[in-house]
Amino acid sequence: MSQYVGKTRLAYSRAWHQCDLSSDPRPLGRIASQIAIVLMGKHKPIYNPSTDCGDYVVCTGCKDLHVTGKKMQQKKYYSHTTRPGSLKEITMEKMQEKWGGGEVLRRAVRGMLPKNRLRDDRMARLKCFEGPYHPYKQNILRLGRESRISGLPQVQETLRTASQPVEPSQAAPQ
Repeated sequence: MSQYVGKTRLAYSRAWHQCDLSSDPRPLGRIASQIAIVLMGKHKPIYNPSTDCGDYVVCTGCKDLHVTGKKMQQKKYYSHTTRPGSLKEITMEKMQEKWGGGEVLRRAVRGMLPKNRLRDDRMARLKCFEGPYHPYKQNILRLGRESRISGLPQVQETLRTASQPVEPSQAAPQ
């Protein structure tokens, strides 16, 4: 059987998902793992680890990101320039004050993506904003778990014609 079946341009088209972190009760790790799945494209039936078939994710309200336990004070992020004595560490609390919750979310998602040459391309599709406003409103097709695609006029017309009852004279003979 051919492996090419279903590998159409429509199957590889990228949708835009929005995740509002201010209203999401899940902690950082749960949200980051779900975002990583969408960025990789694992939620699609055509998923293949060697191809980049993931979607865009827009995260709003990153300033309201929350974690469990004492991670804000105890979790540390390290950076090193490879020069002797250049190891720097910063706590999650300080990073959120300095760079915002978007950087904390980006680092969590980056750690959950596979360490290969597709990681930077996938991370480029993650857009983080501290407040509720973003410039990608017209692109969003999916808001959380509900889809906005069902509100499009073409889809509404198709649903109306499909839901109309078929008259007995139009039905096929059996």
